[in-house]
Amino acid sequence: MGFASFLGRVLFASLFILSAWQAFNEFDVDGGPAVKELVPKLTILKKNLSSKLGVALPNVDARQLAATIISAKGIGGILFVFGSSFGAYVLILLLALTTPVLYDFYNYSPDTPQFGVLSVDFLQNIALFGALLFFVGMKNSIPKRQVKKKAPKAKAG
Repeated sequence: MGFASFLGRVLFASLFILSAWQAFNEFDVDGGPAVKELVPKLTILKKNLSSKLGVALPNVDARQLAATIISAKGIGGILFVFGSSFGAYVLILLLALTTPVLYDFYNYSPDTPQFGVLSVDFLQNIALFGALLFFVGMKNSIPKRQVKKKAPKAKAG
């Protein structure tokens, strides 16, 4: 069971680790394709939140945000491989914050091709989120190993 669990974590985390590695290799002076995709999504989010909240939101540097996302994917994925709950929590937080922003299918009409692609990717990330919650739940439900105390030997009298 131990090897199967490890292999499952490696395969699951490979999605995050390889994604982080690819984004890191494409990251350049202007941030690469990740920032080019992130800027319009952040603009739409900022506009929507500003109109709903009635306050001006501060500007977010998309390049720093992309670097943070890449780091969280890599670090969370590597920690998850070794069975760390902290790594799972990092990935949960990452998915919770980025999924609704990056896969904003709700901003498109159901007739458009973007709607289908974005909604499938959104649901895939929701499934990954659920798998991470399952991992954390199972990890917390397994009792920690307790060291058995040896019974003291009776003194021969």
